[in-house]
Amino acid sequence: MGFILGVAIVVLSVFGGYILSHGHMAMLMQPYEFLIIAGAALGAFIIASPKYLIVKVLKHFPDLFKGSRYNKGSYLDLLGLIFVLLSKAKSQGLVTLESDVDEPQSSEVFQRFPTLLQESRAMEFMTDYLRLIISGSMNAHELENLMDVELDSHEEEAKQVSSAITNVADGLPGFGIVAAVLGVVITMSSLDQPPEILGMHIGAALVGTFLGILLAYGFVGPMGKSLEYKEQEEQRFLECIKICIIAFLSGYSPQITVEFGRKAIFSDVRPSFFELEEHVRSIKKK
Repeated sequence: MGFILGVAIVVLSVFGGYILSHGHMAMLMQPYEFLIIAGAALGAFIIASPKYLIVKVLKHFPDLFKGSRYNKGSYLDLLGLIFVLLSKAKSQGLVTLESDVDEPQSSEVFQRFPTLLQESRAMEFMTDYLRLIISGSMNAHELENLMDVELDSHEEEAKQVSSAITNVADGLPGFGIVAAVLGVVITMSSLDQPPEILGMHIGAALVGTFLGILLAYGFVGPMGKSLEYKEQEEQRFLECIKICIIAFLSGYSPQITVEFGRKAIFSDVRPSFFELEEHVRSIKKK
């Protein structure tokens, strides 16, 4: 919704202001200028990007039209799941978690939080480290170092998509200049034409610069930034899991462990202490 609203505001502001200034939309309809700019940008993107990155960009493009997957309810469910798992480990032993983490899709514990099962990346991250804890082969410090390595790798990988789109945005003004220069070349070959014809050619050339800048700063650049924020949200979700697991391995109770995790959540979606306490209490009653 935010993406569509933003696009609408950009379009209405730019073209609405142009029309109100007595501009003629027909002068901006230069499909060949757009073909030069968009085609060159697409080609440059393909040259710069390996095949897997092109696929990832196409896969993540629909995310622009979706809201955030991580809200207060998502974090309450995550902390609730962690609380249930760690409470079971504390009361019945770590070994009892083995069947849960090996097959979370069929686990009664995980099935209590169906929306989390759709977060395959987060669930894989959680279950992998719970297996290591069950094996008893790593202490808290060693496990934290390993988690940091994976999170750093995940962050670098996630940035590839937004960086690729941002790079395209950075090149669009240059391609707009290319289109404008080509328009000037056409104008120079028409110097024997009357002033009104020359004026149309010059106007068409300037549209190339206009389109390159508008596409870069009005659409493609913000698209890259939007995807970057979504990547940061997923990274924070994983950080929350990490902090909870390390806190438990350091000897804290499940109740205190999830409070550690709550502190790692961004303030706009962080549940309050009492909201988490009430959520945990309701889980205990089930």
